[in-house]
Amino acid sequence: MNVKILAVCANPEILKIVLRLIHANENWEAIGTSNASDAIDSLLADMYDLLLIGSGLTEAEEGNLVEYVQTNFPDMRIIKHYGGGSGLLSAEIYQALA
Repeated sequence: MNVKILAVCANPEILKIVLRLIHANENWEAIGTSNASDAIDSLLADMYDLLLIGSGLTEAEEGNLVEYVQTNFPDMRIIKHYGGGSGLLSAEIYQALA
């Protein structure tokens, strides 16, 4: 099963690490964006199974993005990951996909 993940994180260093960790799983592929506006553009351009929200978005940006996804892509799973290492990230993704 190939899972497409859209990762949104305002911190470019953290986003780079998150994408590397996601790509370590051969069944997962990810695209990263640094803000909610670019995330919405990506959602309109391609299909994703999961939205991963990382650190750095304002509360309003995060809330608007979650509301947008829930309204327009009700089957898409959303997880929030603010750090904690590769084991936690993998567990969060697996849990969201279960």
